[in-house]
Amino acid sequence: MIGKPYSIDHLERIQLSGLFDVRKGKMHLHKWTKRQVILCGTCLIVSSVKDSQSGKMHVLPLIGGKVEEVKKHQYCLAFTSSGPQSQTYYVSFDTFPEYLRWLRQASKIMSQRIGSVDLSCCSLENLPSNLFYSQDLTHLNLKQNFLKQNLGPGTNGGLNDLQRFMKLKSLNLSNNHMGEFPLAICDIPTLSEVNLSCNALRFIPSAVSNMDNLQIFLLDGNCLGSLPLELGNLLQLSYLSLSFNEFRSIPVVLESLKAVEKLCMSGNYIETLCLQSLSRMPHIKQVDLRLNCITKLDVANVDFLQHITHLDLRDNKLTVLDATVFENIEVLHCERNYLTSLKVSGYFLKNLCAATNELVYIDAYPVPNNLTLMDLSRNRLDSLPEWVCEGKKLEILDISHNQICELPAKLFCNSNLRKLLAGHNQLQRLPERFERTQAEVLDIQHNHLIELPMNLFLKADCLRCLNASANKLEILPPSCVSEESNSVLQELYLTNNYLTDKCVPLLTGHSCLKILHLAYNRLQSFPASKMAKLEELEEIDLSGNKLKTIPTTITNCKQMHTVIAHSNCIEVFPEVMQLSEIKCVDLSCNELTEITLPENLPPKLQELDLTGNPRLVLDHKTLELLNNMRCFKIDQPSTSFTVGEASGTPAVWSHGYVEASGMKNRLCVAALSVNNFCDNREALYGVFDGDRNVEVPYLLQCTMSDVLAEELQKSKNDEEYMTNTFLVMQRKLGTAGQKLGGSAVLCHIKHDPMDPSGCFTLTAANVGKCQAVLCRDGKPLPLSKLYTVRCNEELERVKQYKAIVTEDNKVNGVTDSTRILGYTFLHPYVVPRPHVQSVILTPQDEFFILGSKGLWDSISHLEAVESVRNVPDAQAAAKKLCTLAQSYGFNDSISAVVVQLNVSEDCFCCCDMSGVPPSSPGIFPPSVTVVIKDRPADTLGMPSSSSGVASEISSEISTSEMSSEVGSTASDEPPLVTMNDGGPLIHSEQRCMLHPVCLTSSFQRQLSSATFSSTFSDNGLDSEDEEPIEGVFSNGSRVEVEVDIHCSQVKEKMSVHLTSDACDEGIVISANEDENSEKMQLLKIHSENDWLDNDNSKFEYSTTGTIGRKRGNGSVAPSEKSHNLIEVAADVPMKKSGGYFAAPPQPDPDDQFIIPPELEEEVKEIMKQHQEQQQRQYQLDQLSDCYDTPL
Repeated sequence: MIGKPYSIDHLERIQLSGLFDVRKGKMHLHKWTKRQVILCGTCLIVSSVKDSQSGKMHVLPLIGGKVEEVKKHQYCLAFTSSGPQSQTYYVSFDTFPEYLRWLRQASKIMSQRIGSVDLSCCSLENLPSNLFYSQDLTHLNLKQNFLKQNLGPGTNGGLNDLQRFMKLKSLNLSNNHMGEFPLAICDIPTLSEVNLSCNALRFIPSAVSNMDNLQIFLLDGNCLGSLPLELGNLLQLSYLSLSFNEFRSIPVVLESLKAVEKLCMSGNYIETLCLQSLSRMPHIKQVDLRLNCITKLDVANVDFLQHITHLDLRDNKLTVLDATVFENIEVLHCERNYLTSLKVSGYFLKNLCAATNELVYIDAYPVPNNLTLMDLSRNRLDSLPEWVCEGKKLEILDISHNQICELPAKLFCNSNLRKLLAGHNQLQRLPERFERTQAEVLDIQHNHLIELPMNLFLKADCLRCLNASANKLEILPPSCVSEESNSVLQELYLTNNYLTDKCVPLLTGHSCLKILHLAYNRLQSFPASKMAKLEELEEIDLSGNKLKTIPTTITNCKQMHTVIAHSNCIEVFPEVMQLSEIKCVDLSCNELTEITLPENLPPKLQELDLTGNPRLVLDHKTLELLNNMRCFKIDQPSTSFTVGEASGTPAVWSHGYVEASGMKNRLCVAALSVNNFCDNREALYGVFDGDRNVEVPYLLQCTMSDVLAEELQKSKNDEEYMTNTFLVMQRKLGTAGQKLGGSAVLCHIKHDPMDPSGCFTLTAANVGKCQAVLCRDGKPLPLSKLYTVRCNEELERVKQYKAIVTEDNKVNGVTDSTRILGYTFLHPYVVPRPHVQSVILTPQDEFFILGSKGLWDSISHLEAVESVRNVPDAQAAAKKLCTLAQSYGFNDSISAVVVQLNVSEDCFCCCDMSGVPPSSPGIFPPSVTVVIKDRPADTLGMPSSSSGVASEISSEISTSEMSSEVGSTASDEPPLVTMNDGGPLIHSEQRCMLHPVCLTSSFQRQLSSATFSSTFSDNGLDSEDEEPIEGVFSNGSRVEVEVDIHCSQVKEKMSVHLTSDACDEGIVISANEDENSEKMQLLKIHSENDWLDNDNSKFEYSTTGTIGRKRGNGSVAPSEKSHNLIEVAADVPMKKSGGYFAAPPQPDPDDQFIIPPELEEEVKEIMKQHQEQQQRQYQLDQLSDCYDTPL
């Protein structure tokens, strides 16, 4: 059943539990038996260990009972219930502390009055018999159980037995999934409060009118669409809650409930708000219609509604709102609609909240002189309404995330204004001359300010927090005129500006400064004398500047607990270890070479980050001392993945990550980074956010990679294996996932296992507020989706299951995400199914970012991409993101992972896109066409001699001929594809460079390194005549050519089975010394572990011992030799006479082959024929007679 715990350990109200020896009744009549004992609520629950999973248990009410020490048995307590049929359980504890803990807790419960019993969350299917021992109960809590109406004839304990409690005043039966109204409670005349929420009720019987004393009636989360008129007889009913039902209009019966002052109908299906029905309810003062489907207000036949003072229309579908009809309105909430204009009456207006709309016009008449709070953030206002400045009592004004260009000077004259939030606008300047203002918080970040008013700190003498980050400030205003300063400024955030060393002396006047953020400016030094004057500093961030040292006078800051100075040029370790209060030191991405530590580290030091200091050398003693810290970070050996084996090959991906704790010093986030996942050709990255818990992120970090690896073995479908990973992880969270939860985002880079050199695919999956974004061509490409009640489909799903969404948009008041890991007690409202998205990585993909909730709450996708696009180091990029988020005002745990990509064109394929590359044009050339001409029947094959088995046939092939075939890719001939023997024309299929057009007479291509003998070469070139060619290597008498041979898609395929002589080679040729040795055989073609199918290739065996058609690309080496060697046809050097390659005149002895005597004459004849043919071809204007394929 929904919500039922998996085991007794999952009960929500457990106070104490354990496995102990238990006896029931008199000690001499029963044996001691091991039982599971739980002190839950006001009851003692005893169950057998074996049956505890099925919910079979004995419940002993403790209120009014007694707990006694059993003197004849050590550490033993006797629990006895009250009433004439009392029962006793004896529990023997193992230790004295356990015995004492149970005695104290049980004594507290026993002392409670007999009139109140709490049996919530006990998985009860019937009322325990002990409950009826006392008929004097006044308060009974039975929520979140599985109680039924009737248990069958002759049985007791059903809900019908509740009528036996004739003195009951308060009854809670919520979340029991009853399906129908418990009629028995209508016969309890003393009831004053009844909670029947979340029971799937479809109607309310007319007998409810019998409860004359009912004052509070909660019916939230049911399936009600109407109410009986008899409900109007409850004259004392003062609170009726009908939220999250299926009402489409306001029930008429409310007109008769004169004592009800608040209309609670959020989460229903009202589309039009009929004000005429509200006019007939003058007793209603507060109206809550959140999360309905209201598109308009019907004001027909209505002049004014003077009785309504509070109106809540959040999360509806309004586009225009004229609320002037509510003449005496005091509080108006209309956030998260689609409003473009808003009108409101200002006579008594106190709070106006209209955030997250599309407002361009807002008017209040008359001027709201009682207005104290106004939130107009996240709209489209280009100026501040004039009437705002005229309000005399305005204390908090939030106009952030608009398009406001200027703030009127009159605004700062308001003597009551305490908090002004004007960030994320287009402010060019603030009023030049400030009048005295009482503002305590001023947030003007993310604007276009070049300077601040010169008298800002002189006039704003109450200012405690100023955030001017992400502007264009070059100088700061002075803090005082004389040496004495009255500044009370405590927090100053100036990150991401253009400040220079000139601004540092101007900071010394703020003697009360505790938090100073100057990251990512243009500071080159921080004078020691200036630092010495900031004695109250507790936190300083100087990251992203060009500092070479931190002044030694930092030791004057006795309260300093956080020093962050990463991404500078610091060479000398600062004196931060002399600070007794220091907790966090971040000196990563600097130029430290050594550090000096005291004999004993500061007692509160928890984190020291020294990563990104390549020249830093730590001795064994220092390492041993630092390893005792909770978090000590230093560079580890690089695990970046490269496609090729050469050390000079750039990495395809490399990463950096950051985990930073918040103000409460709790690290509630975790990052996962596995550069070489599974078979070293994949990677896995993740970020996990537990909001306020540490357990879930840690479990996800430790377990999720293993779960993903297991799911990859079961399925290769992106969405399937990612979804299964999250679902399996939900189960593995176990008890931690019952009440706790966490957001997660995973990014998995993989490749096609059948094509080792194929393109890479990035698959991202997320739940909760963690997100990932890919930078493609400098622009953000979101890879994640947020699932909240703001999503229409999620809201409908939550409504369908009758969840309660509180005013802060949290499901049952717990989480604002409808898809998240953990929180299993909220199932099915909250589920762990992730959003999954896959993209093929292209050369335009520069990096991707994974971030926790705090990162994306502070930084937009666009700003995040632009901020780190030019940061060459992934670790420094991740650091920068977190520093920016913290400077922008986020002060909780935060995590970021930056993965930089270097996807070359040979690692990208667009074949699956029907020949259409991704959105970025101009990167990939048109499809490569191939010209294939017929060959003479006796043309020699192209064997490989790299296996060490030399062949006289290989020695006959000159390098000049081979070079002409390889170099012919630079041909300027028009696109043409022909078949052998004048076959039909094959239309050119648009393909990527990685997988060019494959013809029926071509063969499957893999990355190869072929070795050709040059014994008979006559190219006439010296080795220094030409520039070296990429992919061509000369070693003695061997010329090695690296070519790219990839799989192509063709209509007809034919498997070619050959005999292998060396398993590590792509193609190996060997001579057969039998009596049939004049016939050569092809060997097997390997591609990783699978056989590759030749594309309808036909091999003809000649009587002269040749092995069939010659392959223009030569022999094939193992695929693992190279992964990153593709040469664009247009870039191939022009062919010169004599060929490309130079070789010494003498052959390498290793390339010699001993010819059997019986074949000597035949081989000489073959060599002679081949040389004559080569000479004829050379005279025919060196016509390209070859296969045109990209290198």
